[in-house]
Amino acid sequence: MANRSSDEHKLWMRSFHPASPGAPRLLCLPHAGGSASFFFPVSAALGPEVEVLAVQYPGRQDRRAEPFADSVEALADELFRTLDPHDDTPLALFGHSMGAVVGFELARRLVAAGRPPAVLFASGRRGPSRVRVETVHQGDDAGLIEEMKKLNGTDLTLLDDPEMLQMILPAIRADYRLVETYRRGPGQRLSCPVVVMTGDADPRVTLDEARSWEEETTGAFELLVHPGGHFYLVPQHRAVNAQIREYLRRLAPRTDAQVRAR
Repeated sequence: MANRSSDEHKLWMRSFHPASPGAPRLLCLPHAGGSASFFFPVSAALGPEVEVLAVQYPGRQDRRAEPFADSVEALADELFRTLDPHDDTPLALFGHSMGAVVGFELARRLVAAGRPPAVLFASGRRGPSRVRVETVHQGDDAGLIEEMKKLNGTDLTLLDDPEMLQMILPAIRADYRLVETYRRGPGQRLSCPVVVMTGDADPRVTLDEARSWEEETTGAFELLVHPGGHFYLVPQHRAVNAQIREYLRRLAPRTDAQVRAR
């Protein structure tokens, strides 16, 4: 799947469970401050029917020694170069919060290269054309911690551990800077389907902002609303995984037995 060396590919893409031959691929992009391991439960739930790959951004966990990305676009460029242009396995993208924006920019690059993703799942994020001035990344550590508590996406015990905070806050701040300074650049709309998932009580995304993703594609659009806040997908994991699985089943090639049964 990678154009680069195997070791470099493993830096970006993490595979937690084996997949069946020919299984559609789901590339998962984490939220601000998140890591590939956030999607371990998704991989466990969808495998082996789906090959789940989770992206590990630079500057955290085993990539702590690497510099943070300069922009969302730079992240998308790196990911695009990592994907094998000759691999015809159906590729779906799932991005949560900041990951939805990274997924959108990656999808734009894939569309421009003539190999659009099978679907973009955009979770917990307003449409790219909806601009809101946000400056959390410019505040002090206390403000950043308060924001994380408000969104309820981080284990609260970590936020009370000074040593752990020293390790995770730089990555979180860097990611907030990326997503808060991101502005959609000019360019054509996507041609792939876009499925938007959101929580009905998300303090950062209104239903109108979630629905605005429809403006970003000429393909099919679907809005799925779940009970919960910004990290609705954790308590609603069964429903979310079921929706992803059902959509990706349409991408899997039929076996000879399935064809004969029609």
